[in-house]
Amino acid sequence: MSFDVGFDTVGNATVIVHDGAPVLATDPWLVGSAYFGSWGLAHEIPEEQIDAVRRCPYIWVSHGHPDHLSGDSLALLKDKVILVPDHRGSRVFEDLKAQGFNVRVMPDRQWLELSPRVHVLCIPDYNQDAILLVDVNGRLVLNFNDAGSRGWGGFVRRMVKQYPRSFLLSLAGGGADMMNFFDEDGRRLRPSAMTPIGVTLTNRAHYWGATTVIPFSAMHRFQRTDSAWAEPHASQVEDYPEGFDSSRCELLPAYVRYDCMKDEVTPLNPARSREPLHEPEEFGDDWKQPLEPVEKERLSEYFKRFEHLRQNIDFVRFLVGGDETLIELRGQDLRRGLTFEVPRGSLMTAVQYQIFDDLLIGNFMKVTLHGDWGPGRLYPDFSPWIAKYGDNGRAHTLKELREYHWSYFRRAPADYLRHRFEAGFLMPLQQATSSALRSRLGANSAFFRTAKHAYWSARTRFF
Repeated sequence: MSFDVGFDTVGNATVIVHDGAPVLATDPWLVGSAYFGSWGLAHEIPEEQIDAVRRCPYIWVSHGHPDHLSGDSLALLKDKVILVPDHRGSRVFEDLKAQGFNVRVMPDRQWLELSPRVHVLCIPDYNQDAILLVDVNGRLVLNFNDAGSRGWGGFVRRMVKQYPRSFLLSLAGGGADMMNFFDEDGRRLRPSAMTPIGVTLTNRAHYWGATTVIPFSAMHRFQRTDSAWAEPHASQVEDYPEGFDSSRCELLPAYVRYDCMKDEVTPLNPARSREPLHEPEEFGDDWKQPLEPVEKERLSEYFKRFEHLRQNIDFVRFLVGGDETLIELRGQDLRRGLTFEVPRGSLMTAVQYQIFDDLLIGNFMKVTLHGDWGPGRLYPDFSPWIAKYGDNGRAHTLKELREYHWSYFRRAPADYLRHRFEAGFLMPLQQATSSALRSRLGANSAFFRTAKHAYWSARTRFF
């Protein structure tokens, strides 16, 4: 099943791009599990595609989640050039560099030629996500993976208009975020009702102007006995056509080969995973083990360094092996907080390697909400500050947070301001960010006035 120029979609969020031979693979999760063993691949990856990934000279990694940055898979690809987004904190770059990989940071919004008929352009954002635009012989692949538009929407829509054929690959569906919530009476809070995935994909395709949609970035299954409860809430490949209705674009299967010379589609039809369920102990987790005193101290130190949490959360509490650890974040009544019931092994691994988001997404950790958390639950007052800005962006203090957002503002001022104002993020840091701009530029400076003018001009143009 050979072809000259085009791409395959396989695995969870992997695109394999060919130009005479394999050139690029994105987010190659080929072997192993993710999120402390909670996730496995929903379908097997055919040997032909595994071999193609092994022959690619370039690998692109979108972000640090283990279903995109798979350590077991990258260990098979040590001879490749690893392309990464230019993120504040440089965590992925530094971690891979320390492991001996040949890592290159891609400049923002600049086309890079990988072969005569394959060019790529990367756009990172302040949520520590990134997208990749891939020009394959004049067809445009929009690899959005898990990213949502954070200011780059207008740029991408203008780019799409330049191509007669474009392919939207974007996370949609259930099972890819934290769902294991409980109220204070111990009742599980059901995940929010979902719009049929096909309806979501139709709306997204129309918004971006894409001619084709391919299901992407949610092709996993829950495989731990303590996370298998979430499998009915995960999307299956059969769910994606439900509600899809468009005369302007078509929906392809999740796993396909697209020939960018002949514009022909070949379904790959991989077999479903036959992996059995696994016990937590296989991944070092014993729910009966309590924390040692020194581990409690490390846990407390880990959370207390996130200064922003103190502005909105009174406490975080951990139940590990039946033993309680209470971390008070501010000296007020302990009304609004979180209780995490979690096994010792994965908790302390998450603290050691600063990957707390992996516990949330694994969905074996139980989270009790104390006080009013609203429909967003852990957003916006917890998860972004821990997982995105803190663990990955290396911004823990309020000063570091201001520098963090300032660095993304400088890259594309109009896009950043438009998104922050239009998104309606009433984050406590929003005022701090605005104050940072004023303090650095001066409220009456020509540049600050120009930035405000750029925002309103962009708002008029795009909205």
